[in-house]
Amino acid sequence: MKNLIVTLDRAGEFDEIIDVRTPLEFAEDHIPGALNAPVLSNEERVLVGTMYRQVSPYEATRVGAAIVARNIARHLDTTFADRPRNWRPLIYCWRGGKRSGSMTTWFNLIGWQARQLEGGYKAYRRSVCDTLDTLPTRFRYIALVGHTGCGKTRLLNALRDAGAQTLDLEALARHRGSLLGALPGVPQPSQKAFDSGLVETLGRFDPAWPVFVESESRKIGVVQLPIALLDAFHAGPWVQVEAARDERIAFLLDDYAHLFDDPATFNAQLERLIGLHSREAVARWRTLIEADARAELFGELIDRHYDPAYARTYRASYGKPNRALTFVFRPNAADVPDQARALLAQLAQAGLPALAAASGTSSATDNDQPTTLR
Repeated sequence: MKNLIVTLDRAGEFDEIIDVRTPLEFAEDHIPGALNAPVLSNEERVLVGTMYRQVSPYEATRVGAAIVARNIARHLDTTFADRPRNWRPLIYCWRGGKRSGSMTTWFNLIGWQARQLEGGYKAYRRSVCDTLDTLPTRFRYIALVGHTGCGKTRLLNALRDAGAQTLDLEALARHRGSLLGALPGVPQPSQKAFDSGLVETLGRFDPAWPVFVESESRKIGVVQLPIALLDAFHAGPWVQVEAARDERIAFLLDDYAHLFDDPATFNAQLERLIGLHSREAVARWRTLIEADARAELFGELIDRHYDPAYARTYRASYGKPNRALTFVFRPNAADVPDQARALLAQLAQAGLPALAAASGTSSATDNDQPTTLR
């Protein structure tokens, strides 16, 4: 059986990666691109585990083997019915044990060149954690720093569309990062799944060119950023993104309109502000929700919560002399793509080219875009 076991560094040699763990285990995290073909369902795994503890290891193994055999047979008739004779799958379970070993054995008896991943998912998870200690430091980052509502994510997406390398941490976290940043009906990934997505995304970048990233705190909703990444983009150059207060309110009215569709949830989110603000202030904001006074509410949240919080974070993380420039952004304008290209040109003029085409002349500069260089 040893000749059927391979290490994680050989995963790229195979046609397909098969995760035989339960759907719940797979949903928490898995190797990117893996196909879930469980040999035990969620309920069956609980049943076998309970038998192991309450009856005997022998009975649990006997019953578990029968269930696994039936599930493998079902997958052969359905999931893998169209795989060719020369198919080479890599199979893994939690730690490279009996679940993946059983499928690997049967697949080789059929004639497929199946192999079992040594250490299973645990080996992959160890690799992800080790990688997150080092991979983020391979890149140069340009952080977009600015108040809530100035449209940093919108600018980041426009920079991506213009050809720049961008790391959208909020997209990976499925959360906008602010107090009201939860996306309606969209659960956040587990910490493990977020880490996997981050490693996969970083692995696509070219270290020769900088990576734009929106400045974030350590936590985005329930997931945490690795310290190595935080340190890397805090140490690099940054762009101060500014927008007029009325522009910010208009942006929030558009981006957070869904909050008013569910006032009860909105009120529950505001409850978390008690302790940071008086009960009277939070009660007033609830009154504004009830009155559908959207612009007034967001204006007060900007003035009394978001901007003071930003000032504290700004002093702690960006109170240092490596600002590349100040960029006045109009997040609600129709020319957002043009504004992004203007920023790229201005960075190139400041000695920070972010595109291969920008490393020479920077003739695309938009002279109408307000900028302060340092």
